[in-house]
Amino acid sequence: MEDEKIVTLYWERNEDAIRETEQKYGKYCYTIAYNILRSREDSDECVNDTWNGAWNAMPPERPTKLQCFLARITRNIAIDRYRYDSAQKRGAEVESAINEYWECIPNGDSSIQDEYVLKQAINGFLESLNVRTRVIFMRRYWYSMSVKDIADSMRLSESHVSVILHRTRNKFKEYLTKEGVFV
Repeated sequence: MEDEKIVTLYWERNEDAIRETEQKYGKYCYTIAYNILRSREDSDECVNDTWNGAWNAMPPERPTKLQCFLARITRNIAIDRYRYDSAQKRGAEVESAINEYWECIPNGDSSIQDEYVLKQAINGFLESLNVRTRVIFMRRYWYSMSVKDIADSMRLSESHVSVILHRTRNKFKEYLTKEGVFV
């Protein structure tokens, strides 16, 4: 079923929307959650919470890209679950990705004046990257894939991926500073 029809089902409060969403995007959302949580049970629960989140968000939201909308919900739920679960213990891989990402943010404690400006700056930065670098960056910091998994999937060495990520984080920091995103 086309995304537009699925969104219409949500707006009509038709429960078939959840069934259609799960059929079309279940594996995709599960993969996002699993890359963050590394637990089958927690990932399944996260995906179920995603369907509930989509149900509660539509209406009033009417996403134009349902896949991205669901990915954002799944990722946010999984990260919240991860933070809750790791309050006492730290999961090395996801914690590492989160720490690497925050190293890029100049004056990380400063408040961001406008989330829309940050979103535009991030999108502008991603558009400036070549395809391979963008894919590596997104796999690491959006999908929380390990450096090893990225290297294996792209047939690169782990050290090569690490160098690309390091250089891209530095470029990202410079880009955000140049754009004046932070106070």
